[in-house]
Amino acid sequence: MQYRALLEASAKQVGNIACMGLDPQRESLPLDSGDLRTDVNAFFQQLFRRMVLSGLIPAAFKPNIGYYQSLDKPREEDFSGSLALVDVLDLVENFFPGIPVILDSKRGDIARSSLNYAQEAFDAWACDAVTVAPYMGSDSVKPFTDFEDKGVYILNRTSNPGGRDLQNLLLSDQRPLYLEVASQIAAYNDRRGCVGAVVGATNLDELRSIAAFYQAQRVPMLIPGVGSQGGSATEVMEILRTTGYPLVLARINSSSALTHPWKQGPVPEDWLEICEANLRQLIMETAL
Repeated sequence: MQYRALLEASAKQVGNIACMGLDPQRESLPLDSGDLRTDVNAFFQQLFRRMVLSGLIPAAFKPNIGYYQSLDKPREEDFSGSLALVDVLDLVENFFPGIPVILDSKRGDIARSSLNYAQEAFDAWACDAVTVAPYMGSDSVKPFTDFEDKGVYILNRTSNPGGRDLQNLLLSDQRPLYLEVASQIAAYNDRRGCVGAVVGATNLDELRSIAAFYQAQRVPMLIPGVGSQGGSATEVMEILRTTGYPLVLARINSSSALTHPWKQGPVPEDWLEICEANLRQLIMETAL
C-alpha cells in the first residue's frame, strides 16, 4: 500500500494519530535476565499484549535505530541490539497489522551513500517510512524518495533546543530557513506524494506556521517532542485543527513517556500500569 494511503487508513482504523516511540534503554528495562535481546523482546511482548487487551493501539510506531545499534558489540560478535530491533519489528507486525513503522535514523549523504541508507531502511529493515536529514540537498534526498510506496520524513523544524541554531536563521528576504526547507519539502511531496516533514511539538509558533503552509499541499507531518521534552499533544491538536491541517496525515510522537517514564530510577512494580496510563492519555488527546 502506498504510504499516504497507509497513513490515512491506519488513523481511521484506530481513531487517533498517536505515534509510539520504541526506544529501549538498557538501564530502564524492567527485566534483567543477563541477555539483552531476550529482555527487550520480553518487555515489548508484555507491553504490546497489554495494549491489545486494553484496546490501546496507536496509529504509528517509531523505533530510533540508535537505541538498538548502540547496544551492538561487533568486535565481540555481539549484535544483540540489532537483533532486538528485528524482534521488535516482528512483534509490531504480529500484534498491530496495518499500523505503519517509521524508522527514525535521520540519514542523508551523497547520492550513492544515501541509496545505501535507503536500502537499509526499506529493504533490510522493511520499514514503511524513514527520517532523513535535508542539509546535503536534493541529490541526497532523491534515493529515499525513489522508493515509490515508502514514506520519507525530512527534518524541518526539530524539537531539540539547538534546532534554532540553524533552522531559525533568516534568509535575505527575512524568512526563517525552516520555511524555505518547508517549501522544498512541499515540492518533493508534490512530485512524489509520500514526502513529509518532522516538525517538533516544542515550538508552537513555528508549528502553527508550518501546519498552515502544509495543509493545502497535504504534506504528512511527524511531530515529536510530546512528553519528556515538554510538548503538549492537546496544544498540537488544537493547532492542527485551527489551521485546517488534515489530521489523518499527522503523527504525534511520544517515546520515553510510553516505554520508560521512570528514566534511570528504580523500575516500579506497576510499570505496565504506568505505561498503559500514559499511552491511554496520549491516545485520548490525539483522538480524531
